[in-house]
Amino acid sequence: MLADGLGRPLRFILTPGQTGDVTQAPALLQGCRADYVIADTAYDSRALREVIAGLGAKPVIPTNPTRKHPFAHDPAIYKLRNRIERCFNKLKHFRRFATRYDRRAVHFLSFIYLASTMIWIR
Repeated sequence: MLADGLGRPLRFILTPGQTGDVTQAPALLQGCRADYVIADTAYDSRALREVIAGLGAKPVIPTNPTRKHPFAHDPAIYKLRNRIERCFNKLKHFRRFATRYDRRAVHFLSFIYLASTMIWIR
């Protein structure tokens, strides 16, 4: 999921449970404009950092501890990452989202868009 600076949902890509989220990050960021892209350590990849730099944004991603040559990030800006967590929390207030009642992915994704619209209207 991609969220804006106020913690409102912008874009979604639904993947199978075993797929890593970092594989979908370039598609989510395509066509976006931002000064900073904030993500957690799971998104620490050189390819994603190049995509972010190509957008003209600065990646604020903590380096994976196993990386030999770590990248620096701004801890003050990284503290704003909780906004994506708040966005997920707002979506989880919808029981149908939190428990995933829908068996088909297309129905679940449709409800995500409906719930996101309701969040934007508030």
